[in-house]
Amino acid sequence: MPLYEHDAAFSRGLKPGSLIAGLDEAGRGPLAGPVVAAAVILPEGLRIEGVRDSKKVPEAEREALFVKINESASAIGIGIVDADDIDRINILCATRLAMYKAVSAMALKPDILLIDAVTIPALDIRQVPIIKGDAQSASIAAASIIAKVTRDRMMVAYHDKYPEYCFDKHKGYGTKTHLAMLKQHGPCPIHRKSFQKVMSLPLFAG
Repeated sequence: MPLYEHDAAFSRGLKPGSLIAGLDEAGRGPLAGPVVAAAVILPEGLRIEGVRDSKKVPEAEREALFVKINESASAIGIGIVDADDIDRINILCATRLAMYKAVSAMALKPDILLIDAVTIPALDIRQVPIIKGDAQSASIAAASIIAKVTRDRMMVAYHDKYPEYCFDKHKGYGTKTHLAMLKQHGPCPIHRKSFQKVMSLPLFAG
């Protein structure tokens, strides 16, 4: 489904000029690293060619779109919740917290949030959850790219600190390589100890 040129189609009843923010996250599924959320307000009528669900965008193109979105957006906010807090409050609550932080970090307060599938009870802003929103909403797709690139860069930096896990390759997801390294070395400080795949390997299963 092609992206809307603007997200007003999801925001009926708003006054002209109202600020519409797309909100998405990256990193709910990995076994290591933070969950990162981004909120993006795009200027009305702006269409950035190539913006779509970040999972469908090759890495080099994502990096280029990351720059274009940062140059063009009216406001961007990023929220990060690390592995320790994910373990403490669970991944769904951590995702909502990262989204809350992302919206709170914006220089402009949106009038409405378009969110990929979830809602954030702690935010007193009108919210529209959209299933597969990053495939339908331009601002959610833009947010997905900002979140994904931000998190990937963090995982590459973690590779420098923990090179034995190859975080620069798999970004913390449960690939065969990652599971093999985890089995060999055990979890490092950025692994999510509450995730069953991290602690159910034979090395840790008692």
